[in-house]
Amino acid sequence: MTNRRTFIKNSAMATAAVGLTATMPLAMDSCAGANEKLVCGLIGANGMGFSDLKAFLGQKNTECAAICDVDENVLNRRIADTEKIQGLKPKGFTDYRKLLEEPGIDVVIIGTPDHWHCLPMVEACQAGKDVYCEKPLGNTIEEINIMERAAEKYNTVVQVGMWQRSDPHWRDAVEYVNSGKLGKIRTVRTWAYQGWMGNIPVKPDSEPPAGVDYDFWLGPAQKRPFNPNRFHFNFRWYYDYAGGLMTDWGVHIIDYGLFGMGDPSPKSIMAMGGKFAYPDDAAETPDTLQALYEFDGHTMLWDHGVGIDGGYFGRNHGVGFVGNNGTLVVDRSGWEVIPERKQNKDVIERVDLIKGTGKGLELHMANFIEGVKDRNRDLNANITVAANTARVAHLGNIAHRTGKRLYWDNEKSTFIGDDDANSYLVPTYRAPWELPKV
Repeated sequence: MTNRRTFIKNSAMATAAVGLTATMPLAMDSCAGANEKLVCGLIGANGMGFSDLKAFLGQKNTECAAICDVDENVLNRRIADTEKIQGLKPKGFTDYRKLLEEPGIDVVIIGTPDHWHCLPMVEACQAGKDVYCEKPLGNTIEEINIMERAAEKYNTVVQVGMWQRSDPHWRDAVEYVNSGKLGKIRTVRTWAYQGWMGNIPVKPDSEPPAGVDYDFWLGPAQKRPFNPNRFHFNFRWYYDYAGGLMTDWGVHIIDYGLFGMGDPSPKSIMAMGGKFAYPDDAAETPDTLQALYEFDGHTMLWDHGVGIDGGYFGRNHGVGFVGNNGTLVVDRSGWEVIPERKQNKDVIERVDLIKGTGKGLELHMANFIEGVKDRNRDLNANITVAANTARVAHLGNIAHRTGKRLYWDNEKSTFIGDDDANSYLVPTYRAPWELPKV
């Protein structure tokens, strides 16, 4: 498939560029030059989707032409918000497929719940759009595989919203890890204890709010009565739509545990946890979970707790690279090195806290836009990086749900000798929606 950008580039080489572009709207040629306007469409505008859009519009020569959301209340609010930002009113849609048909859209931002990442992303690739997709990449491992194949097949520039990959102090921390000063790294601790996230009080089923196309919101997920707990922010606590704190914060934090060690895939996984803090609330996913991953030469621990801020090294989230000479600890505030002590002496030099800039999302979006304009697919959180991290998070959830130690064949994308575990890999889409074939 030849996408619109390839057509423009090849045509410009064969004809007079001025003569060609004079007959086209500006947005149609937005990728022909580094200084031309880049036009986006947003699918899913309530939470991080709109944060991503604001980061996009904060870059030079950008515009939002269209917004899609199945909740007309959100849609109308975000259209007004966007008009205030850019001075132009974007079109509104409740069906993402109509947005993808709009001429002049170069890139698509996907900020939907996790179960709605795969279909729009694949169809955007097929339509010749580049994609900024929120994390985790997909809600199941087979969706992740399909999305990765689609990006490769259609040569799509993809950035996934693991914005810490573009945050300088996180990258500086990994550079230190790779320097070898910590000595042999034997384990990596990753954790998120989120005190601001509390219990989810049980609520009765009800009618969807006015203006919400609830059947479209469910999409490929199982048909269920509307419940306010399973909608908007709290969707993340139900496996139909997401994977709990593991795939919410875990994808950010586990990602850096993987990055520091060269982005490996695990050989085996085991996990324990449950609803220990809030056993009777409405959430489905565990509020307490520890998952242990085995790699060649080291282990990685994921540990999360909902409703409390206890954590390692006095931090409610972070990554700790535990080496023979010392431990490097990094979180969103900064990084430091805590040396091992032998014979009352520090083995290596202590590094006091080096603070971060807090500009990770803006830099991540700039990295994406640069990649779109340069046709460079090797971005900081490209499709390969994001797929590996999302798989690792889902593997931890599957280990917990099966209660087994699982052995993973990454090349075949399957568990070794475990049909029960393998049953979690491929989703069953509700008709008329179908899992894409790529």
